[in-house]
Amino acid sequence: MNKICIIGVGLIGGSFALGLKNTQKIKIVGFGRHEAHLQEAQRLGAIDTYSLDIVTALSGVDLVLIATPVNSFKNIFEMIKPHINEQTIISDVGSTKGSVIATAKEVFGAMPENFVPAHPIAGKEQSGVDAADGALFNNKLVILTPTENANTRSVTQVRALWEALGAKVEIMDDKTHDDLLAMTSHLPHMLAFSLMDYLTGNGKNVLDYAAGGFKDFSRIASSDASMWRDICFNNSSDIIKHIKGFQGSLDKIVDFIEEGKTQEIEQLFIDAKMARDNWLKDK
Repeated sequence: MNKICIIGVGLIGGSFALGLKNTQKIKIVGFGRHEAHLQEAQRLGAIDTYSLDIVTALSGVDLVLIATPVNSFKNIFEMIKPHINEQTIISDVGSTKGSVIATAKEVFGAMPENFVPAHPIAGKEQSGVDAADGALFNNKLVILTPTENANTRSVTQVRALWEALGAKVEIMDDKTHDDLLAMTSHLPHMLAFSLMDYLTGNGKNVLDYAAGGFKDFSRIASSDASMWRDICFNNSSDIIKHIKGFQGSLDKIVDFIEEGKTQEIEQLFIDAKMARDNWLKDK
């Protein structure tokens, strides 16, 4: 692979680019709407060049990586469609996969065989290329969700790029991905955002009494609001399902407290602690 176009050179797109610059001899072209952002990405060494013209940006590229909020994908697919061929690999870094695949089918008429949807399970609460880190994906999980018609060459090359960044790559179907991520990523973000909403609605001075544990728990509430807005509506059924499931767990704790079930609530806490401690051993 000799040349890649990254659409959306922010935290994830910029980190992907920086990582590749450290491991591969690949020319990287940035595309976006804001020239100042692209100039900053070039100054930081994430991209070699950039263009505000999609025809120029896509000229001669082997792969185009879409690293923008998922609600923008339809417009991007429509924009790139006339200027790529079946040899040009398409991939993305969106946090929802079913909606991305559905949008691709809508725009292209069928899922392109050269499209390999991807989702790196890594990030920061900061956004923008200034926060980009070439080591961001090292030892992190990246999930690929190619459809049944995906060609082997495209999947192999996308996998190889992520592995070159030190990522652990796993392949699964989009429905499994969206359900798992709704539990392990989307739900925790909803909890962090809603907790901040609840506390700030109970007086502006409440946070003055929050300790370090609250800082750790609420960290992800500093994540990009527009990105998470898009995720909510592109994985709505799974997110709602798991919010309701979590409400059941909270109701159980309420019942234990109201009914004075000290042994039951302590056992719940013990089990939770053991589960987390065991999980951390593998990290």
